[in-house]
Amino acid sequence: MTSLQVAGKHICGGFLISDQWVLSAAHCLGDAGNETLQVLVGAHSLSEAEPNKRLVGVQALFPHPNSSAENNHDDLLLIQLEEKVSTNADVQVLAFQRQDRDVPAGTLCEVAGWGFISNTGRLPDKLHRVELAIIDRATCNTRIHYDGSITEKLMCTESKKKDSCKGDSGGPLVCKGVAEGVVATGSRVCGNWKKPGIYTRIMPYVVWIDSVLAAAHQPTDRPEAAPVP
Repeated sequence: MTSLQVAGKHICGGFLISDQWVLSAAHCLGDAGNETLQVLVGAHSLSEAEPNKRLVGVQALFPHPNSSAENNHDDLLLIQLEEKVSTNADVQVLAFQRQDRDVPAGTLCEVAGWGFISNTGRLPDKLHRVELAIIDRATCNTRIHYDGSITEKLMCTESKKKDSCKGDSGGPLVCKGVAEGVVATGSRVCGNWKKPGIYTRIMPYVVWIDSVLAAAHQPTDRPEAAPVP
């Protein structure tokens, strides 16, 4: 897990997919505004001293070219760190799904982050995790939930009393040790069972992820990055 930070404050989650790259959500750039974005790695507590905690600068930002502040589609962001980070017990790379299959309904998956832990808007200092069950896309698309707006590039989890929330965006949805999705959005009131948590599936974007990482290491063929605040 990583914490995306502006002026020392947590705004979004993210996770290492290599020793120099973080995957997060594109809409987090809107939360950053024009402020300098940094990435905290190796942290459990945001405030306490910890042996492997480091704040790392950002070299380049690559929001998905089709992402938009107007909707939840293609809501992914690749962050190239200024330097490679050393992996250890507290700093590890998380594998992501490369096979095109939906996670079966009822599968228990984990979400972690430093997002709100109550609807009073209280942010925790320590990393929290929650176990959530997958809802199949057809159910999530029923009228009581999202009425047909959940595409094949999105997936849903139950949100009855337990849920991801504001500040968890960009963090991974991990099923059986593999990142299947990235926290995108959900109900304005977290824990509302009628509005399940929505996640961007990673697998449909594997080609884009691989191409950005490969091209970034070939200066003559470097993809166009967003300005780094």
